[in-house]
Amino acid sequence: MFEELDYQETPNGAISLRRRAEPRLNGRVLYEVKLNEEWLMSSLFTEAEIQLAHLGLSLARKSIPTNLKVVVGGLGLGYTAAAALENSAVSQLCVIDIMQPVIDWHQNHLVPLGEVLTSDSRCTLTHGDFFAMATREEPGFSIKMDYAVDAILLDVDHSPSHWLNVENKSFYSAASLIKMASKLAPGGVFGLWSNDPPDADFQTLLDSIFDTTETHDVHFSNPYTNGESSNTVYLAALSN
Repeated sequence: MFEELDYQETPNGAISLRRRAEPRLNGRVLYEVKLNEEWLMSSLFTEAEIQLAHLGLSLARKSIPTNLKVVVGGLGLGYTAAAALENSAVSQLCVIDIMQPVIDWHQNHLVPLGEVLTSDSRCTLTHGDFFAMATREEPGFSIKMDYAVDAILLDVDHSPSHWLNVENKSFYSAASLIKMASKLAPGGVFGLWSNDPPDADFQTLLDSIFDTTETHDVHFSNPYTNGESSNTVYLAALSN
């Protein structure tokens, strides 16, 4: 029923990639990722990750219509990054992931979007800690990328209050978000995916730091329930 394509021990735990045929979906082939015993992602549910890029970059283009420099935090199965590359205004995309095996999956084309990302000259896959890079005191995300970017799209934790790693908790604070916002150009946009419903406290926090904010409910069909599920996309923008 399934094939384990990769399994590796990392400082953050054991991560595995598997491909399986889902009999409840007429044998549709799915790609799934687990960290330790926790399910991280599936190629079945990707609409909100895609909309994170579409909504975030659409908002950024209102102020910065061309030559967008974009950072994506969290590579995963590549859906947010691939959706960003669909936008013709994107000239540079840096995708940061703390898990080297995840980057390897794409570079070795073990996942469906691997070739899409690695064959696009605009896209760079970077092994690093997004949270540390986003909150460093120095300008930019790194020594090589010491300039402001136009959009930061984050899809790592399950939500602002449900973290993949408890050490990520401190990022969802005024002090850290202010440091991250300093790495955005005027008119720049921060976008965040969440598996949970909109969080009023987090919305208020974003309102206190950014000039404009939006919250989107992204609905998608769930074949397991024969109904509909939803995720949240938060957007926050600086003025020009």
